[in-house]
Amino acid sequence: MTPELMIKACSFYTGHLVKTHFCTWRDIARTNENVALAEKMNRAVTCYNFRLQKSVFHHWHSYMEDQKEKLKNTLLRIQQIIYCHKLSIILTKWRNRARLKSKKKEDELILKHELQLKKWKNRLILKRATAEESNFPEQSSSEGSLVDETLKCDISLLPERAILQIFFYLSLKDVIICGQVNHAWMLMTQLNSLWNAIDFSTVKNVIPDKYILSTLQRWRLNVLRLNFHGCLLRPKTFRSVSHCRNLQELNVSDCPTFTDESMRHISEGCPGVLYLNLSNTTITNRTMRLLPRHFHNLQNLSLAYCRRFTDKGLQYLNLGNGCHKLIYLDLSGCTQISVQGFRYIANSCTGITHLTINDMPTLTDNCVKALVEKCSRITSLVFTGAPHISDCTFKALSTCKLRKIRFEGNKRVTDASFKYIDKNYPNLSHIYMADCKGITDSSLRSLSPLRQLTVLNLANCVRIGDMGLRQFLDGPASIRIRELNLSNCVRLSDASVMKLSERCPNLNYLSLRNCDHLTAQGIGYIVNIFSLVSIDLSGTDISNEGLNVLSKHKKLKELSVSECYRITDVGIQITDSAMEMLSAKCHYLHILDISGCVLLTDQILEDLQIGCKQLRILKMQYCTNISKKAAQRMSSKVQQQEYNSNDPPRWFGYDREGDPLTELDNVTPSKGASELTVEKSTYSSEEQVA
Repeated sequence: MTPELMIKACSFYTGHLVKTHFCTWRDIARTNENVALAEKMNRAVTCYNFRLQKSVFHHWHSYMEDQKEKLKNTLLRIQQIIYCHKLSIILTKWRNRARLKSKKKEDELILKHELQLKKWKNRLILKRATAEESNFPEQSSSEGSLVDETLKCDISLLPERAILQIFFYLSLKDVIICGQVNHAWMLMTQLNSLWNAIDFSTVKNVIPDKYILSTLQRWRLNVLRLNFHGCLLRPKTFRSVSHCRNLQELNVSDCPTFTDESMRHISEGCPGVLYLNLSNTTITNRTMRLLPRHFHNLQNLSLAYCRRFTDKGLQYLNLGNGCHKLIYLDLSGCTQISVQGFRYIANSCTGITHLTINDMPTLTDNCVKALVEKCSRITSLVFTGAPHISDCTFKALSTCKLRKIRFEGNKRVTDASFKYIDKNYPNLSHIYMADCKGITDSSLRSLSPLRQLTVLNLANCVRIGDMGLRQFLDGPASIRIRELNLSNCVRLSDASVMKLSERCPNLNYLSLRNCDHLTAQGIGYIVNIFSLVSIDLSGTDISNEGLNVLSKHKKLKELSVSECYRITDVGIQITDSAMEMLSAKCHYLHILDISGCVLLTDQILEDLQIGCKQLRILKMQYCTNISKKAAQRMSSKVQQQEYNSNDPPRWFGYDREGDPLTELDNVTPSKGASELTVEKSTYSSEEQVA
């Protein structure tokens, strides 16, 4: 073996040995790195899990804190409710005890009064016995009867609150008459609380100015409200009003003798007036100058039909402290006001919320635009008798938050106006659009989203049909609708009434007058409107069978079936026929209008007396077969009655026998026709709503 080979062998062995050890070292190094990496990954996972748990815990902690806060608020609310309930119980018990105590006191007073009466009667008996012994029986008897009558009429011993409650129901004329009975009654009629409000309009032709002057002079510090409507008084009488320093409401409408000078005295002496009615008087710009200077708190002002002031007078409203607190303004019939005048009103009375402008043919869209530029708080608007108002007015009113709007007899208002209503007036509750010929079914579709709508009047809108009403009722507006007037909407049929019965659970008042296409089937749907209390079916094709169906309605209080010539005695009398009689079922009927029902006879009045004991108002115009004698007997059973036996007008379409008229007919009123109108009292509050 040579040295070279030995060197090669050693080098190879050394290289192989180095390679083997390096590979072993490399494998060991790699193993250590994997272990270190695994340990790092474990630490990273542990750290991530900890942070995740921390985040979850934080969210859970926040949630629990919110729940604790809610629970705390709930407990506080429950405690408040319990506290309020306890207070309610305490107040109820206190009220019951107070009532018992008051009743006990009144019973004691009544008992005391009865005992006094018994004593007086005993004394009277003794006096009578003494008189008989003295041979004066006639004088004693007459004296005893007078004393007895006086005792029965003595209410002066009642509590003052009860006396006030009695005299509050009397007019000023009746109070004056009562004060002339005797001294005790005179003292009762002079209680201060009775003279807070004085209405001289009811006695304007009965008592002289001298009495009015003395009344105002005596009660000047108590008077809060004065009504001189239609009184023809001397200027001196109006000047006496200035002594009523606490006056808040003054009505001098239709007083021809009321002048600017009278207004000057009142404005200087009564600065606290809140309500002022100057309608149809002769005031001029001088009065308009006085209003802002003296009536700083004026809230309600009526200038209706006052045509002697001008635009310059309206400019004066901004003088002094101005009329900035004015809420209600009535400018009806003031045709002299121009666009500039409305601009002056907008500058002075920015707080107006209720605006009434009736009978003003000169009113234009520009007038309304000038007004609403600064009067953006208007919520109630009445424009009747304004034929030149168009859709532009609704666009201008988009800045206001209208809740009530009323238009009548306008041909320029179209469906475009109702599109503005849908977009800009979501809180509208009352809409009166009577006799607007430009309104179609599209308008009703625009009204359907109004959730606050309760009153809708579309009388004489002849272009409205079943399709539009169905689209309206399919929306949320039908849920809260309470009053609906569709008189003379001749395109409506039974389908509309069926939809009303399905979608209007709160409907109380419905008018379908002169809806010719309404049949007996539609009448059947009306019975399913359970909330209905008043319905007008005048001029429809309703017959006796229809009344039979209506008699099943238990809540109906007002029914109008005038000009329904198919209704006969059979439909209204108490019999076993199909009708079963209106009065036999509708015991709560308050108002009944049977005008134009020419086939009805006196028997109907007897039936109504038996079955409808709560009937208050009865209208019997053009009832040719009902006698005057029977109507006079009936007048004592109701509060108000209208009756005549004249032949029905030609536009009714039938004669006094109920036969349809032809073009050749020439019906003239009978010579024996008579009229009788009996009014015993005014409408009650319930009837006014109806």
